[in-house]
Amino acid sequence: MNPHFPTHHTPIVLYRNPLSGHCHRVELMLALLDLPYQSVDLDMANGEHKGSEYLGKNPFGQVPAIDDNGTILADSNAIICYLAAQYGDGHPWMPSEPKHAAEVQRWLSVAAGEIASGPCAARLVTVFGAGLDHPLAIKKAHALFAILEPLLAQQDYFVGNDITLADVAGYSYIAHAPEGGVSLEPYPAIRAWLARIEAQPRFVGMQRSPLPEATAS
Repeated sequence: MNPHFPTHHTPIVLYRNPLSGHCHRVELMLALLDLPYQSVDLDMANGEHKGSEYLGKNPFGQVPAIDDNGTILADSNAIICYLAAQYGDGHPWMPSEPKHAAEVQRWLSVAAGEIASGPCAARLVTVFGAGLDHPLAIKKAHALFAILEPLLAQQDYFVGNDITLADVAGYSYIAHAPEGGVSLEPYPAIRAWLARIEAQPRFVGMQRSPLPEATAS
């Protein structure tokens, strides 16, 4: 167990949907930091995330949220930043060098922007039936991957050759892009990056969803 986690603390509670990449982003960070946690799966189909009890934890009514011994936080990127800062294991999850720290922050913005509107949105359509523009989301995903592919052909991770919060934030929806009809076959460097993350000690994956019958190219 992470030596920075107080022994008298209760495990961190993760409120989640097991098919959400935003939730998996947090679960992956918890696992990589070797932190004790327990998952609480919300019945979102019946609106549990909009009930008064959960809204007290996250007024936006979104997952994930965590309860760390009374410290309640929402927003997946904010949570992984908190976990790395609070329970850092000596690894530079957020580099101290200003340029590299800024690059990590940039990729956190990409996770909330281009990843959310690209591979995440495409998967929301196929897995959750969201009423979004699926062809546009697929187009945005490939535009993003066209930027990532040459970058990851030159370096192992988003920011240099060491895994950071940037990679944790980017992994889930890119790894599961085929579930949204976005093929990863044209992107060997991206697939190699995914494999490097999956080879990390204590890596945990996200529950797989069926591939669409006709996967877009």
